Amino acid sequence: MTTAAAGSPRTYQVRTYGCQMNVHDSERISGLLEDAGYVRAAEADEQPDVVVFNTCAVRENADNRLYGNLGHLRPVKAKHPGMQIAVGGCLAQKDRGDIVRKAPWVDVVFGTHNIGSLPALLDRARHNAAAEVEILESLEVFPSTLPTRRESTYAGWVSISVGCNNTCTFCIVPSLRGKEKDRRPGDILSEVRALVDSGVLEVTLLGQNVNSYGVEFGDRYAFGKLLRACGDIDGLERVRFTSPHPKDFTDDVIAAMAETPNVCHSLHMPLQSGSDDVLRAMRRSYRSERYLGIIEKVRAAMPDAAITTDIIVGFPGETEADFARTLDVVREARFSSAFTFQYSKRPGTPAATMDGQLPKQVVQERYERLIACVEEITWAENKKLVGETVEVLVAVGEGRKDERTGRMSGRARDGRLVHFATGDLAGRIRPGDIVHTTVTYAAPHHLNADGAPLAHRRTRAGDAAEAGQVPRTPGVLLGLPTIGAPAVPPAPVGGCAAP
Repeated sequence: MTTAAAGSPRTYQVRTYGCQMNVHDSERISGLLEDAGYVRAAEADEQPDVVVFNTCAVRENADNRLYGNLGHLRPVKAKHPGMQIAVGGCLAQKDRGDIVRKAPWVDVVFGTHNIGSLPALLDRARHNAAAEVEILESLEVFPSTLPTRRESTYAGWVSISVGCNNTCTFCIVPSLRGKEKDRRPGDILSEVRALVDSGVLEVTLLGQNVNSYGVEFGDRYAFGKLLRACGDIDGLERVRFTSPHPKDFTDDVIAAMAETPNVCHSLHMPLQSGSDDVLRAMRRSYRSERYLGIIEKVRAAMPDAAITTDIIVGFPGETEADFARTLDVVREARFSSAFTFQYSKRPGTPAATMDGQLPKQVVQERYERLIACVEEITWAENKKLVGETVEVLVAVGEGRKDERTGRMSGRARDGRLVHFATGDLAGRIRPGDIVHTTVTYAAPHHLNADGAPLAHRRTRAGDAAEAGQVPRTPGVLLGLPTIGAPAVPPAPVGGCAAP
């Protein structure tokens, strides 16, 4: 018995690992499959017709996680002839045909540069009853030209560039995503307007290094100009971006953030290490003084700015003095949150063959000390907000305990997570709505607001969430996007229609 009944559309699931880039790529994968006639399977469906793994190659356990999940699917597929498994993303770009060699029940392997080929590869694999592996070395089409099924009614990712021109010794991304390719500002702004026209209130501009945006067309101030242009879009209430690189951070970006009302006063800027020696070994072309200088300028222009970061512990050759310097920078920077990582060796990166690889127990002990230091600071910074009124964009899935506590959750303008009581508005507040409420309690990673909301604004994004609709942006961004299920196309007349 095949997984899809005769004449019924084939179902799909996309399983995503990794960064925001991968999350947004998965929205495109979903858009492509639905454009090709597939229907999204329910989350509880254990036997969709197609399962797509969109993989990450940054962490050491990425390979184990993928092959473990592929192993779990092998008996499922054996019981359901016609089921297909596809693997894409950074790990697919890296491992290529090795994936089929290690897991011969995989049907399709595609890379970071040819997402748009997936429907055709699935068809070809099904027709030929053989695995299809297609990995391109350079971008086939800019991903944003592909149809996209957005996961959120209220917030959307918008890529401004893909690839990276940096050569950080710990990072494999440039070799898998390629050199930086920038979109033209007009194309970006058209996509932003299309999202806003569909009810989206918040966009996040995405790039491996947003501060170098414009390198392809020779304008080093292009990113600041882009932020200001977003300020002219009616209905766009929040603009965020990730991730900037300290080496390319210019003062005009700080001015654009401070002077453009809808640009949020939140900045995620990776530190990686506070030690200049380690930064040099990482080939991060800035030093701690430069990093802290940017933060000082940001806070001078925006005293309420929330600054978050990434930090790697245990890089090869890191000494106790190097690690102590990282703690010093963390204390001086006063981050509102930090994503902390234990260094993991990635084959193919220069750091993987460096001398001075640290024992696991040393890395673990430093990691625990870093976590304790970060949480002490984030808790102290969050406590400063108790009694303050915050504007919350109500979200889905941010509060794991919301059902038990009777709260809802969302993000303040500065990016902090807020769990809030609904009071007399219980049942009337929807994801995508805006709530103003007063902070009553602070924890290291979130704020609570346990009094009744001060104000509630219903939005078009909330209307769409209530109706169970999501924005879909077409591949050619001309005209308006549609919301909800696409219209059923008319039956073909003549031509080469399949029987």
